[in-house]
Amino acid sequence: MTNRRDFLRKSGTALGAFAALNQIPGLRPGAVPGFLHSGAPLAFIPTDDEINALMATALGAAKSAGASYSDVRIGRYQNNFVITREHQIVQVVDTDSMGAGVRALVDGTWGFAATRNLTSDSLAAAAREAVAIAKANRIAQDRPVVLAPTPVVQATWNNGFSKDPWDVPVEEKADLLIRANTEAMKAKNVRFVSSVMYFVKENRHFASTDGSVTNQTLVRSWVPMQITAISADQTDFQNRSNTVQPMGRGYEYVAEADIVNNARKWGEEASEKLTAKPVDVGRYDLVLHPSHLWLTIHESIAHPTELDRALGYEANYAGTSFASPPEKMLGKFRYGPEFMNIQGDRSQPGGCATIGYDDEGVKPEEFLIIKNGLINDYQTTREQANWLKWWYDSQGRPTRSHGCSNGDSWSSVQFQRMPNVSLLPGEKDLGWNDLIGATDRGIAIMGDGSFSIDQQRYNAQFGGQLFYEIKGGKIVGMLKDVAYQMRTPDFWNSMDMIGGRKSYMMGSAFFDGKGQPGQVNAVSHGCVPSRFRNINVINTGRKA
Repeated sequence: MTNRRDFLRKSGTALGAFAALNQIPGLRPGAVPGFLHSGAPLAFIPTDDEINALMATALGAAKSAGASYSDVRIGRYQNNFVITREHQIVQVVDTDSMGAGVRALVDGTWGFAATRNLTSDSLAAAAREAVAIAKANRIAQDRPVVLAPTPVVQATWNNGFSKDPWDVPVEEKADLLIRANTEAMKAKNVRFVSSVMYFVKENRHFASTDGSVTNQTLVRSWVPMQITAISADQTDFQNRSNTVQPMGRGYEYVAEADIVNNARKWGEEASEKLTAKPVDVGRYDLVLHPSHLWLTIHESIAHPTELDRALGYEANYAGTSFASPPEKMLGKFRYGPEFMNIQGDRSQPGGCATIGYDDEGVKPEEFLIIKNGLINDYQTTREQANWLKWWYDSQGRPTRSHGCSNGDSWSSVQFQRMPNVSLLPGEKDLGWNDLIGATDRGIAIMGDGSFSIDQQRYNAQFGGQLFYEIKGGKIVGMLKDVAYQMRTPDFWNSMDMIGGRKSYMMGSAFFDGKGQPGQVNAVSHGCVPSRFRNINVINTGRKA
């Protein structure tokens, strides 16, 4: 265990936080909500009763100013980073931000205003400002906002974490990371290791003029690690990121991940990549592990089925969507084989997008985005649900939000964000080894890597972490420099085998970007091992 004197000495002689964070894939300081807010303790933290009174004040002011509907969110957003490199503590970062955001609907047009001053006068002023902005926005409104009905709720919820990371001493966190780094460094050729513990805690309070009031607490945890091996002649280097996915759980998840005992294996895999056989270009059957496939689902299914993206209202971060317009897609477009079912769900235990109630007070539901291979639905909010009323009526389904409204901070207006989007298991109890055993010539891929995708989410390329050659139903060795190219519907229609329920796993993105101004969203994607036939593979290391 690192003692406090050693901890202070090591942290005081280390690098800056921003440099370290940029070394970890997916960690970008600019993407962290409230990252630039001071880490100093908040001067005033109101009680739940005081928060409810403040929200009531804001709603009353909005109604008095002319709003037909209003909602208010008061939130406290905390982030904790413990950052290490090799045997040093690089930095410890704590952020703490609290404030209120008020949304007002006037003549079918939205307005939004926020304040960090949690007083009755400030909340009332923000509400009146939101109404004034809504009135000013009417000139640009192309269609009036109509909200789908949702039950009035009054509820308290948390995401079931059992150990609050803020109760764990920073020395204990740092010690665990440094011990994991030390183990990874024992592997041959490993020269550099970076590791981070990152925790998020959100206290979310919501109220609307419909009468809903919710109070929620959630915690998310992530332990990313980057290991670099360098060849003896220094002509090659290979990276291995661990596959410990972010989860909507507490510090108990970090303990279960057992990074100290796994770190040496990850280091050995990084070293093994130095001597791996470069892949020969060509077409292969691909057996994709859930630790890899989640990202392909995220980019090629989850993003294109965001309704605002499909309709062209959203184009930031890789454009709109090929899955458009809905009237030509719903119930008609074959995304994949008949056994392919993709579910949206913000209630899945452990999911990063899991919440009791969304930022419109809607209790999330499970819904099939793809049903038996056909597009069946899109991700919606209360406003967006009415845009598909014709489809829901034709199916005998109610027109209601799928609970996809989210703002990444009290100062951010809520809009449609991705729920947990998952490939449901197949009926047969198949696993990873079963799919490999059924493959004559192919490549098995584990872990996510670099990727690129076009502005319609149609053409894409994906790498990974570990690649293995399959011959005659057996893994015969490691490969490197592997990436596959795809056209989204062709790729998913090539899927001919999937795993069963026992092989189901979740992967996650902590910083999914969308919107202008940009917001981030944490989201998980469950899936099973899956096989895809005759996929084009390129060699990313080839120089000519």
